Amino acid sequence: MHISKLQLLNYRNFRRAEFHFHEGINTVIGENGSGKSNVFRAIRLLLDDSLSRSALRLDVRDFNRSLGDWRGHWIIISLQFDEVSQDEAIQALFLHQTGGLENAPVERATLNLLFRPKASVRRALSELPAGDGFALFALRESITILDYEPVLTGRSSANFADPEIYRQYVGDFEAVEFPNELDPPELGIRLPNILSIQREVCFTFIQALRDVVAEFHNNRTNPLFALLKAKSGEIDSAEFNPIVAQVGVLNAAIESLTEVTAMRGDIHNTINDTAGDAYSPTSLSIRSDLPNEAEKLFQSLKLFVGESDLGHEDAIHELSLGGANLIFLTLKLLQFKYQRDRQSFANFLLIEEPEAHIHTHIQKTLFDRLNYADTQVIYSTHSTQISEVSNIKNVNILGRVEGQCQVFQPATGLSPEHCDAVQRYLDAVRCSLLFAKSVVLVEGDAEELLIPTLIKAILGISLDELGISLINIRSTGFENVARLFHVDRIRKRCSIVTDRDAMFFPTAPVLTDGETETTAKRDAIASAADGVRREARLSAFCAGNPYIGLFLAPHTFEVDFLAAGNSWYFVRTLPEIYEQAAAIARVTALLENPDLAVSGRAALGVAKKEGKGWFAILLAKHIQAHVSLPGYLVDAILFAHGMPTPAVLCKILKYRKKWYFDAGVRDDAWFEPLDTCMTQFLSGAVTLDQLKQIAVERLPNDAILAILEKVQ
Repeated sequence: MHISKLQLLNYRNFRRAEFHFHEGINTVIGENGSGKSNVFRAIRLLLDDSLSRSALRLDVRDFNRSLGDWRGHWIIISLQFDEVSQDEAIQALFLHQTGGLENAPVERATLNLLFRPKASVRRALSELPAGDGFALFALRESITILDYEPVLTGRSSANFADPEIYRQYVGDFEAVEFPNELDPPELGIRLPNILSIQREVCFTFIQALRDVVAEFHNNRTNPLFALLKAKSGEIDSAEFNPIVAQVGVLNAAIESLTEVTAMRGDIHNTINDTAGDAYSPTSLSIRSDLPNEAEKLFQSLKLFVGESDLGHEDAIHELSLGGANLIFLTLKLLQFKYQRDRQSFANFLLIEEPEAHIHTHIQKTLFDRLNYADTQVIYSTHSTQISEVSNIKNVNILGRVEGQCQVFQPATGLSPEHCDAVQRYLDAVRCSLLFAKSVVLVEGDAEELLIPTLIKAILGISLDELGISLINIRSTGFENVARLFHVDRIRKRCSIVTDRDAMFFPTAPVLTDGETETTAKRDAIASAADGVRREARLSAFCAGNPYIGLFLAPHTFEVDFLAAGNSWYFVRTLPEIYEQAAAIARVTALLENPDLAVSGRAALGVAKKEGKGWFAILLAKHIQAHVSLPGYLVDAILFAHGMPTPAVLCKILKYRKKWYFDAGVRDDAWFEPLDTCMTQFLSGAVTLDQLKQIAVERLPNDAILAILEKVQ
């Protein structure tokens, strides 16, 4: 038996989300604050018997904030199980009140937590006149959290993730229409208190490892204490009785020490001197408190660990943070094994962010080896080391779309061949595309190395700050990676950046052409033909998909970067490439030639001489704020990121202003109109067009203006 689906409605940062899980190892990945802990908390509410039943009574803070007024709305947490155990106890649990064991066994079952208004409130809502918003407002004003009840149900058939189902069974708050039936069977049959799935399954939750030493000092959370307590019931009394007797002798010996008896007498005399005989205690003793009961003595054991080869062992609080975390995790896993040995129906192991303070290689090894038989393991992580070895079919990705937390399954609708292709790519490349807010795909080393430098120099903001991952797909093929971004899979924007490879110099054969020139022309013609086919193929691939955009360099990256007005940067690299002054002067003249047929070929020649990747590294060293970004790259960044917010735009303009100011070109007085306009723009007092106009006046001919012009 395993969890196959989790649906969350109005729970914390999830307005409506559906997770899909499989047998074996599953991964929930996402950046900090994306809701991974909330997913685990939701599962624990239904399966973790270490949580008290009072935990089911949720709070106002558990309602999704986007609801606005939470009153009247429901929180729904629904688990679906597949391959339900055929054991009679489990079958009875899922057949409650709906059938007998003589019927066909249940293979799929549900377990739901409905946190909803009590029946009296639901009845009052159902009696409201349709469309009467004032009556609804008045009723909601009287509702408090005390008017809510937690209800556990099973055997539900409703698809809670469907907005229409929510309106049908909970109500339409905009139309003010609420159902008359208060407990429709589609929402499930209420579970009797006597039935509890928590007692029938093995469930272990390993929380994020943040303060392990504190966990070891607390017996309630100390996994070693839990293990010792579990094993203490198996103590052989015949084996342990001699030890208990020795402890009794040791206690008596300690109590009879001269220093102990002298201190006891001194305490007794001091009390008499202070309070007098009438108010002094009648007796007083100092006793050794070593436990002389087998269970307590066994449970007092402590763990010592050696991290080096020196033979020295330290207590837990003396270990490195990573070492203590590894020991804690190991003990929790052992605790799970002990518990699993006593259960047979279903085994669930939830591990929250195991990467905290654990070495990269340990993360991968841990993930690879925690594949217990008959156990469903669910990780939450923001580790690229774990995510890159996760099976793409068993991954749920958390992300934000228009301010809402949503969940994506990247393998939905993909063929096995496509899944395997993506999986091999993720196995081979430590890729952050699963975590990014948006992605730009390139296929060249020069683009991978230089574009981040260009963005930082022009905008003053890095791609990381913009939430954009730039991924070099190399020879993988754009389609294999880009197909992840789709309305059915990862609903994030992905820009594909590649070359059109159009010819930029005459390619007609001339009688005076030598072998080198003939080869260059032939290669240019072939590249241009390939570019046409590439554009047609990728355009067809992107058609109808709003999450993918195709952006083509008219020729090739080096040529179009030079054509954007950046020949100065090429020239600055020449002393690192050529030794002779004559060669440097000759290539400089070619690079500065206004005819792209001349300068473009020179740019490609320089790049190929050093190797495009290494040349990009040389070029990056000289990039400054006045560099120009080719238009197709501007379009690709804006598509992936979306239009910048007013705050981001003003941050960029302040950076451009500071560059001029630091260079001594302009003073504060010159930029005062721009500063005022930015303040008013942030408050909504001026429009974007007005801001652009002031920017043109105060930053004339600046590289940012071409970018600003494209912002709408």
